Amino acid sequence: DAAPSKSEKKAHVIIAVAVSICALAAIIALVGFFWWRRKRTRARQSVGAPSKWSGVLHSRTLTSEGTSHGADLDLPIYDLETIAEATQGFSADNKLGEGGYGPVYKGTLEDGQEIAVKTLSQASTQGPDEFKNEVMLIAKLQHRNLVRLIGCCICGQEKILIYEYMANKSLDFFLFDKSKSMLLDWQTRYRIIEGIARGLLYLHQDSRYRIVHRDLKTSNILLDKDMTPKISDFGMARIFGGDDSEINTLRVVGT
Repeated sequence: DAAPSKSEKKAHVIIAVAVSICALAAIIALVGFFWWRRKRTRARQSVGAPSKWSGVLHSRTLTSEGTSHGADLDLPIYDLETIAEATQGFSADNKLGEGGYGPVYKGTLEDGQEIAVKTLSQASTQGPDEFKNEVMLIAKLQHRNLVRLIGCCICGQEKILIYEYMANKSLDFFLFDKSKSMLLDWQTRYRIIEGIARGLLYLHQDSRYRIVHRDLKTSNILLDKDMTPKISDFGMARIFGGDDSEINTLRVVGT
């Protein structure tokens, strides 16, 4: 038999290298798939993992000092993986600011809906009672001048509230910046004041319970794309029943 030519040898080498590369790529892809699957399984399992917070969102009534008040929750609970994906892994580029609980991030859900993700920092002085308070309140309060709670997430030590996204940030963003304050003509200012007043009237008089916010300030007045004001941050609120008896515990809070 004739010895293989140089071109044939070269072809054999190329084929061998190509097969080796394909095999290596297949192995890497397989390992990556199993790693991703294992990570996804762990994330799902951690959603239901017990913790010192486990009763906060699973409780279906707002209870204080041994008294129960009907407040059934009808609120979507998202898994941490969904929220992490929506915020690009809680990227610094998506960070909107720092609230009383912890950092707030902008996110986008799979259906294209923009959201504001409010995380509860483990170093925060506001604990499970305040977190529960805000969840229970906002989930039940419905008014165009109150920020809308879309859902929540509880995963291990992670406690997250998901709100509608406010395109124009908060009122202080405009009031305390000379260049931006000029964008607020008197008609817009009047509409903002009127909207805040309507929201407070609902809280104080028209909702099921009388609710005193206790921490109303410009940074807690959010503005949507149409500059409609929405009251936010109810972690410090006091709730009163119809007989003016206080449902929530008494504390000196606010700024």
